[in-house]
Amino acid sequence: MNAKSVGSAHLATICVDEVAIAANVRTLRSAVGSGVAMMSVVKADGYGHGMGSAARAARAGGAEWLGVATLDEALELRRTGDTGRALCWLAEPGADFGSVIAAGVDVTASSTSQLREIADACSGGVVGRVQLKVNTGLSRNGAPEAQWAEFFALAKSLQDQGSIIVTGLWSHFACADEPDHPANEQQELVFRTAISHAEAIGLEPEFKHIANSAATLWRPSARFDLVRCGISIYGLSPNPQIASSRDLGLTPAMTVKATVVNAMDLPKGAGVSYGHTFVTEHPTRVALVPMGYAEGIPRHASNQAQVWLNGQRADLLGLVCMDQIVAAAPRAQIGDDVIVFGPGDHGEPTADEWAAWCQTINYEIVTRIGGRAKRVVMTPRVQEGS
Repeated sequence: MNAKSVGSAHLATICVDEVAIAANVRTLRSAVGSGVAMMSVVKADGYGHGMGSAARAARAGGAEWLGVATLDEALELRRTGDTGRALCWLAEPGADFGSVIAAGVDVTASSTSQLREIADACSGGVVGRVQLKVNTGLSRNGAPEAQWAEFFALAKSLQDQGSIIVTGLWSHFACADEPDHPANEQQELVFRTAISHAEAIGLEPEFKHIANSAATLWRPSARFDLVRCGISIYGLSPNPQIASSRDLGLTPAMTVKATVVNAMDLPKGAGVSYGHTFVTEHPTRVALVPMGYAEGIPRHASNQAQVWLNGQRADLLGLVCMDQIVAAAPRAQIGDDVIVFGPGDHGEPTADEWAAWCQTINYEIVTRIGGRAKRVVMTPRVQEGS
């Protein structure tokens, strides 16, 4: 593997394994079988892994589509050099759809007003590729059922006029990470109804899709023509309580590292960090790790989480600070390597464990990590002579 750095001098490092991401995409593609296209979601800077790295690795793994949330992300994706099929889905009123359409990205319409804005942005013979989003029960974005008749009729009219071409119809699950939740069956039924309504009015979208990572893995009936995998391509389970990454054959792609910048011996009764929420009960050696909430370490990790130092787990002591955390480490020395979390192959904490300690989900743990940390991308080693 070759390490490629992104950034300048650093105290903390986010190591991203592109090989793992590509392998995860291949594993997921194998699970869904032939006839179903794969969209790898690289929004939010690739869930903290770096959009360019995630996109490149996902394409290497066979993803026909990439997905991002905002129009700015869509343009940034193109700036990374990606030219394949891509979809974006979140835009404010009056957004500049024209530049994204010109970049060859499919845009999403979630209302009749958005459809009109998209059509207005198409000029000079440019036809906007549009996917229609419907609300099936998440109650967040997408046209509600009461507006489908008008929504689909306008889409058909604009397509007949040559302003747009409807390439997809889609929605999003609310509870797919709970496979037995009754909302999943209800949402799938509503989505099938939406498909029937769209087809009845004469629309023939190329792709129908509703499955996120959880539905891709645990609800085969919802795979339709395309699945959208986000957290799973980064090697994390959408619900570790049901199946771990290892159970699913996935490899976590992010390892967060730092270097001990100070170490000291504390006597019994010493308060640690702001507020002295931890007081030593016996003489304790501690290590200072230069990462804090400015790098995305949650304050909820205070007195809860662990890091990996000198081949063993080290408890976090006291409150997480803006720039620093303190860990109990009997043999700590300045310059020692620290793993905050990683795949867990050597005993180090995982993103799933950090999520449990912080009472959140692994999505948040990996997506929020960043700040002043430098990202180092692990790419496949180029063979000599190739």
